[in-house]
Amino acid sequence: MDGGDTYRAGNSLRVTNSTTWRNHASMVDVFSRSSRDEDDEEALRWAALEKLPTFERLQKGIMTAGGGANQIDIWNLGFHDRKRLLERLVRVIEEDNEGFLLKLRNRIDRVGIDLPTIEVRFEHLKVEAEAHEGSRALPTVINFCTSILEGFLNFLHVLPSRKKHFTILQDVSGIIKPGRMTLLLGPPSSGKTTLLLALAGKLDPELKMTGRVTYNGHVMNEFVPQRTAAYISQHDLHIGEMTVRETLAFSARCQGVGSRYDMLSELSRREKAANIKPDPDIDIFMKAAVTEGQEANVVTDYILKILGLEICADVMVGDEMLRGISGGQRKRVTTGEMLVGPAEVFLMDEISTGLDSSTTYQIVNFLKQFIHILDGTAVISLLQPAPETYDLFDDIILLSDGQIVYQGPRELVLDFFESMGFKCPRRKGVADFLQEVTSRKDQHQYWVHKDEPYTFVTVREFVEAFQSFHVGRKLGDELSTPFDKSKNHPAALTTKRFGVGMKDLLKACILREYLLMKRNSFVYIFKVTQLIIMAFISMTLFLRTKMHRDTVTDGGVYIGALFFTVITIMFNGMAEISMTIAKLPIFYKQRDLLFYPAWAYALPSWILKIPITFVEVAAWVFTTYYVIGYDPNVGRLFKQYLLLVAINQMSSGLFRLIAALGRNLIVANTFGTFVLLALVAMGGVVLSREDVKKWWIWGYWTSPLMYGQNAIVVNELLGSNWNKIPPNSSTNEPLGIQVLKSRGFFTEAYWYWIGLGALFGFIILFNFGFSVALALLNPFGKSHTVKSDDPEGNKNVDRIEGSIQLQSRGSSLRNGSGRSSKLTPPWPETAVAANTKRGMVLPFEPHSITFDEITYSVDMPREMTNQGAPEDRLVLLKGASGSFRPGVLTALMGVSGAGKTTLMDVLAGRKTGGYIKGNITISGYPKNQDTFARISGYCEQNDIHSPHVTVYESLIYSAWLRLPPSVDDQTRKLFVEEVMELVELNPLRQALVGLPGVDGLSIEQRKRLTIAVELVANPSIIFMDEPTSGLDARAAAIVMRTVRNTVDTGRTVVCTIHQPSIDIFEAFDELFLMKRGGQEIYVGPLGRHSSHLIEYFEGIQGESKIKDGYNPATWMLEVTSPAQELALGVDFSDLYKNSDLYRRNKALIEELSIPPPNSKDLYFPTKYSQSTFTQLMACLWKQHWSYWRNPPYTAVRFLFTISIALMFGTMFWDLGSKTTRSQDLFNAMGSMYAALVFLGFQNASSVQPVVAVERTVFYRERAAGMYSALPYALAQVLIEVPYVLVQAISYGIIVYAMIGFKWTVAKFFWYLFFKFFTLLYFTYYGMMAVGMTPNHHIASIVSLAFYALWNLFSGFVVPRTKIPIWWRWFYWVCPVSWTLYGLVVSQFGDLTNTLEDTGDTVEEYMRDYFGYRHDFLGVIAAMVIGFTMLFAFVFAISIKILNFQRR
Repeated sequence: MDGGDTYRAGNSLRVTNSTTWRNHASMVDVFSRSSRDEDDEEALRWAALEKLPTFERLQKGIMTAGGGANQIDIWNLGFHDRKRLLERLVRVIEEDNEGFLLKLRNRIDRVGIDLPTIEVRFEHLKVEAEAHEGSRALPTVINFCTSILEGFLNFLHVLPSRKKHFTILQDVSGIIKPGRMTLLLGPPSSGKTTLLLALAGKLDPELKMTGRVTYNGHVMNEFVPQRTAAYISQHDLHIGEMTVRETLAFSARCQGVGSRYDMLSELSRREKAANIKPDPDIDIFMKAAVTEGQEANVVTDYILKILGLEICADVMVGDEMLRGISGGQRKRVTTGEMLVGPAEVFLMDEISTGLDSSTTYQIVNFLKQFIHILDGTAVISLLQPAPETYDLFDDIILLSDGQIVYQGPRELVLDFFESMGFKCPRRKGVADFLQEVTSRKDQHQYWVHKDEPYTFVTVREFVEAFQSFHVGRKLGDELSTPFDKSKNHPAALTTKRFGVGMKDLLKACILREYLLMKRNSFVYIFKVTQLIIMAFISMTLFLRTKMHRDTVTDGGVYIGALFFTVITIMFNGMAEISMTIAKLPIFYKQRDLLFYPAWAYALPSWILKIPITFVEVAAWVFTTYYVIGYDPNVGRLFKQYLLLVAINQMSSGLFRLIAALGRNLIVANTFGTFVLLALVAMGGVVLSREDVKKWWIWGYWTSPLMYGQNAIVVNELLGSNWNKIPPNSSTNEPLGIQVLKSRGFFTEAYWYWIGLGALFGFIILFNFGFSVALALLNPFGKSHTVKSDDPEGNKNVDRIEGSIQLQSRGSSLRNGSGRSSKLTPPWPETAVAANTKRGMVLPFEPHSITFDEITYSVDMPREMTNQGAPEDRLVLLKGASGSFRPGVLTALMGVSGAGKTTLMDVLAGRKTGGYIKGNITISGYPKNQDTFARISGYCEQNDIHSPHVTVYESLIYSAWLRLPPSVDDQTRKLFVEEVMELVELNPLRQALVGLPGVDGLSIEQRKRLTIAVELVANPSIIFMDEPTSGLDARAAAIVMRTVRNTVDTGRTVVCTIHQPSIDIFEAFDELFLMKRGGQEIYVGPLGRHSSHLIEYFEGIQGESKIKDGYNPATWMLEVTSPAQELALGVDFSDLYKNSDLYRRNKALIEELSIPPPNSKDLYFPTKYSQSTFTQLMACLWKQHWSYWRNPPYTAVRFLFTISIALMFGTMFWDLGSKTTRSQDLFNAMGSMYAALVFLGFQNASSVQPVVAVERTVFYRERAAGMYSALPYALAQVLIEVPYVLVQAISYGIIVYAMIGFKWTVAKFFWYLFFKFFTLLYFTYYGMMAVGMTPNHHIASIVSLAFYALWNLFSGFVVPRTKIPIWWRWFYWVCPVSWTLYGLVVSQFGDLTNTLEDTGDTVEEYMRDYFGYRHDFLGVIAAMVIGFTMLFAFVFAISIKILNFQRR
């Protein structure tokens, strides 16, 4: 036991006040003599410390440990010192935190210092937005183009705007007081986030805001709101490669310590004057908390401890590519990131998503202590606060439809609604009641005066009533007296823009960038390796034994080699685009929170990557230079090296700039490809200088590549080896100069230095541009939610009476056992009125499912075997047994890790690996997965749907593929309507689904869609995985109402569920409760108010009784925790196995596993419900909409093609008709080559993300038995054809006409034919790359490597005749070379006119130099079609065979 513990014993007495402790000698005698010595020693140290001047005094503290008091330097507090300090101050968070904060407060109060407080007021706040409505809001290709045009005309004020105005907040006013916790409640889309953003001064400038928000009476522009108030957003944006501790430490470093330092120095002065000696630990904590610029701060450690993040403090945060912390932990990191800063006002938006109720309670409780003791100000919006969390708040703000219904003390909110005639029932959480009482659907169940007729009370009426209620009147009076500005503490509002000095910010950013580079070192190693492989290929291709220096054509090969070098080095920077864009969202978040200025972020990402450039270029130059046989002078070697370093720097600067301008991966990649193309075309190789048109000559002089290319060529060709005059040449110039002239390069030596200088200029320019772009531009494309016109079906209040009942055959539901189950509907009679006047019925058979002694195990993970786990298998389910019956709603519950989802996956047949034992029967017959998939539905936890389809289309599609063919179109549509009514999706029928978390439907709407998609399949058995997770109380109630309606039609439904509120929990009929390790501990009915369940667990010896009004679900998980098992010394699964309940269940299982008399086993003639042709048609129909509504992909691709066509047409104007010199042929070929390669790459890379998103949907739909893999793959392949055709034709016509090729029908159609199939095989190649890799990031890396090779062997850089024999096979398998062959031969292969410079005919020159023959055209055409077929086929096979989804 170390001295720290002795010290703690003394400390507990010392809490009250250290001076009283001094004076009572009697108390000291309790302790041994040594403690008094220690104390004297401590006193001496203090005396020494007091003599120091304030600045130094704030850097020293006294640490008592190991039997002595040592003076320590605060700056050098080590990790373990900090840990020990916190251990002593807050040992157990739940108990010690409040005491610790009180100690801090007492120390400040004792010398009479006032803490700064902030009161936030908002008066007459009104926020409006503009948006398109109806089908005009859907992003189809046509709408996309009209929007561009409309925007342009609005800008010129030719056209008025056609958007509609929406009001988000209507005239709200209120006061948020310091030292009080305010809870912001309201149904979804009531304007909570908008209100918080308005208070934080972060509203989107596109929104129109009137009214004012003041802090202590000061308007927003009198101080810096971002530094004064911390806004915590509901989206978690973090860098995945940083650990939790690093993320928080970086945030603390950037935000600084605010006015804490000045306060502490004042405190220290006053204590010295009054001769007060503070508690040394508190003293060290406070001093350490105000030293800014440290890499790790004691505050960070404290926040980690409080948020319960200590266990994962050194785990990576992670993202979709990197395994990291869980969703709930990530949410807490988002909160912690702002808590470590010095802000006084906290505005928190939905901080509890994904957290269980106990964690939420702890965090809110900590915040409450902090706010109450240190006088902070907080507004927190929570989705589904549990009753115990709700009770922690002081004030409530209730928003509905953008108006404030109630604002004031929590105790009085129920009085207000009772005065209006609404009462909260006993077993209902108040927060849930408040969110439902303003909604049209739920209001009347709370009406108290049963004798009086009920009419719906609108939000407007509530608002008016509140203004005359005493709380509202008081609020109005307070608002009418303005805040007394003289009371404003000078330190309350921050006026500095940044938290610490610029030097510290830059240092922090540099260290972070360095850390990220270390973590991402794989990328750099990969890039170097790729360069070395490419270097090896080019070395063997341009081997020096084959490289002669005799004629001008030999010089051409050298120029090809140098051109390829420059292009490779240039392309190497392309990776910057995706790496920069991946971090942009985080950058924008931190920039807007004023963590650092844009240049502090831009500089490190440039400077730190310079050394890597040197390494990469060295890998290329030093391996290839002498092997290829360039000029042996070592000076020229280093000159080439330096030049390539500059080119690499220039290209990465350029791509970073493009990323910052594009801000979206698809746009930036398209734009980046376009710029590359322009640079390459203007670089002087594809088109020589004399042939550049005068209207493009500016492009030639501004292309950085031109300077690089010129310099590198001059550097080589003016060497001594080229200084000879070749035999029989017409001029007496040296060979090098002749080569330069023939390709139109400059011949003076000083061009090397001009080129180098120009490149350095471009480097500076691009990096400067990067930081300007970061500073000025805002994130690309905001997330928009869908607002339905009729938010809760308010236009027809009487919908409930007419609701539909899906009926099963036979009116009373027979259970498998022959008992007729009478279900008491858990909600008021609103849910389903048994009204069969309307509504047709699709018949289905009720089925029961039983499972007996199911065990499921997986191979033991490697980490665990390494730690010495003896078994070779890890058992996840140990002998689970039970039965689920029609018309009975069963809840699968248990702590996380109990195996709920695992059991569900096993029963539904969704597992892709592992070992399953035990037997499962369906209505008494053994389960067969193929037939079972036809009668069952499975709603996954993460709702995966095609993003570009509307809600109605998703349902039609699902019904089309899953209902039997006997159902005709009319019935099917009616059935879909019925399901939409049941799931309450009608108001959203035209809404786009969108990507989760980005745009489209909200979480709760998406959940209902998931359920509907399964319901339209008319299944008998439905599994749902956490249907209510991530929803607020109202949404959860809607979803549960849907589930209940479904069960009441006589279907078998099983839900896993996380932490239900009381009313959700009691909607279930039966419970299947599991404990960790996959064993069941309670399987049986719940009973009214959960009575059966409570009886069972209260009957166990030593279990505590449930408190009145407490949530039975929470109670049940608490009393069955592993800690309870230890305390009681029992094993709950054994207790269950010995109970009557278990025997009853076993009997029921046996009864249900015998098939009922005269029943047949499930049988379907085909595996899928529709024929292969119908599957193909349905997939095509969906793909058609997905493509048509995805303008970032389809429209951008089309515009890109047109702009490239115009650029090329003007650049190579009328070159196709000139065939007098060999250079003319090169130019024409260059135009074909460049366009082909770049358009192709663009198609291949932009199709990848699209296919990757659709593939995740495919996994779900295939598992549901909707279609087999081949129709799906075929549809994906076919849908590209029309788009590519339009692309090829539009490009072909423009370019063909402008370049002026020969207008014969045959030549034109050959041109179009090759263009079309080339673009098509490139697109399929992109698809194939995704099909064979786990995700599109890996696919893009893999495919990039191939592009470079195809580029090299296309026959343009080096003609086939010059390729060494050992590489010639690659020329024949390279698809690009076939296309180029076809294009060139079909245009020029049959021309017989003579060339001036060589004296051959065009046809002969083609055959001698390129090895091209005209009579080969048929084979070429067949090969190009073959490649297209091959790639499409491989894509289909890989989709069918490979499954990258792990379950």
